Amino acid sequence: MTFAPLSLDRVYTLADDAANGAVVVMSGTVRNQTDGKPVVALEYQAYEAMALNVFRQIAADIRNQWPDVNRVVIHHRTGRLKIGEISVLVAVGCPHRSEAFAACKYAIDTLKHNAPIWKKEWWSDGSSSWVSIGACEQVDC
Repeated sequence: MTFAPLSLDRVYTLADDAANGAVVVMSGTVRNQTDGKPVVALEYQAYEAMALNVFRQIAADIRNQWPDVNRVVIHHRTGRLKIGEISVLVAVGCPHRSEAFAACKYAIDTLKHNAPIWKKEWWSDGSSSWVSIGACEQVDC
């Protein structure tokens, strides 16, 4: 968890290992609209201690389900982010690509549902609204 910009290079390096045949990286970025409504920024807040526990549990779950996975990296921003900035990075290093893809998908999906991280969308008219955590259970957030 950090206010600072996230680095694809750093996350990739942390996930890399000589035993890997694959490093799968998922990069979540701030887009300029939601359901056709113009967005100018996002703001993230988190209960950091609990979020980090969720991240650790995700890594443990991945290692139990895909024992060949040798690296799991999860980084998330907090604060106000502009269009195009990276809000979350998940990387999984593994000898085999199919397990790396499956584990990476599990990580981001589980993070979205379980981590106490909240997102506020700032609209072009100056208004804002919080995205409910439950919304991520109905649509692809």
